[in-house]
Amino acid sequence: MTITATALPKSGEADGTVKYAGVGPLALEAGGYLPDVVLAYETWGRLNADRSNAVLIQHALTGSTHVARGATEEDGWWEQLVGPGATIDTNRYFVVSINIVGGCYGSTGPSTKAPDGKPWGSRFPLITLRDSTEAEARLADLLGIDAWHAVLGGSMGGARALEWAVTFPERVNRCAVISVGAYSTAEQIAFAQAQTLAIRQDPHFNNGNYYDGQAPEHGLALARRIAHITYRSALELDVRFGREAQQQESPLAAAVLGERGRYQVESYLDHQGTKLVRRFDANSYIAITEALMSHDITRGRGTLQEALSRATADFFVAAVNTDRLYFPAQSQELAAALPGDVPVHTIEAPIGHDGFLTEIGQLSGQLREAFFA
Repeated sequence: MTITATALPKSGEADGTVKYAGVGPLALEAGGYLPDVVLAYETWGRLNADRSNAVLIQHALTGSTHVARGATEEDGWWEQLVGPGATIDTNRYFVVSINIVGGCYGSTGPSTKAPDGKPWGSRFPLITLRDSTEAEARLADLLGIDAWHAVLGGSMGGARALEWAVTFPERVNRCAVISVGAYSTAEQIAFAQAQTLAIRQDPHFNNGNYYDGQAPEHGLALARRIAHITYRSALELDVRFGREAQQQESPLAAAVLGERGRYQVESYLDHQGTKLVRRFDANSYIAITEALMSHDITRGRGTLQEALSRATADFFVAAVNTDRLYFPAQSQELAAALPGDVPVHTIEAPIGHDGFLTEIGQLSGQLREAFFA
């Protein structure tokens, strides 16, 4: 196996700069194979002399590696939690965030080139979270990190953190699993299937081979609409939009050319779909969504308690009280099955699942006390 050498950040190199590392060929859990996998990642801070201060932060489904401000000064998605003087103090800790295999932010995925020089497209194999964990472990080797001080993430990032703690227990000292359970439920798989089908049924999808033509933008936007409904609570949508019509539009007006005016909530979902289309690849959306569908920490490991008994990390489990995608009960089930007495911390957020992003600051004190004192 050939692994491309890479270096730790050089003295004076800005935090939050995207880097790339080849981690060699990857045999996949479902039976496929990827040659010469490349991972994109960002880092903040510096690794200490005994390499004991490394923290891995895992992104969610369509998230990037940009956890906090860096070279571009662009805000990161966990700005409340990571940075100089923050809970995860980058003056003290070496923070790493890695783009998942199958992603479209620099890691090997459907839009990257296969050995023949053409995009993988429909040929990109089925991946699981365990596959990405294996690739990430090789990157940790390249960085000289034998064990993480902590691994943490929310939503799919939390599932990835949990997979790390169970797959490589000797390499994870602390693990925070936020807004996700030990496995994807039937309902979560059902919502995910609707999203992937929306993309596949777009006339421009072309079985995933659309890179030399029109991308399946309508299908991807529809997938995002479906997903975003699950990311927000019914109360938040009612309070924010109610039954109000979009400005200067009337849903009850006579249709013109087959169209009608929109309710505000429709306009909001249209906006969310358009935003994602501008920054994300449809094939990657399918690949990563199906990886999350496969999330099951018990697969091949016995009961939930037996699977989790492999982990030796200290755990921090949290849920959003209004989450209707990953219900708090799933976090409670996970915590109850973990060794020892693991409480479930609560993010109070009326907006629903996305509270793990917007209100993560509520956990700052608790995480600092548990993992970063």
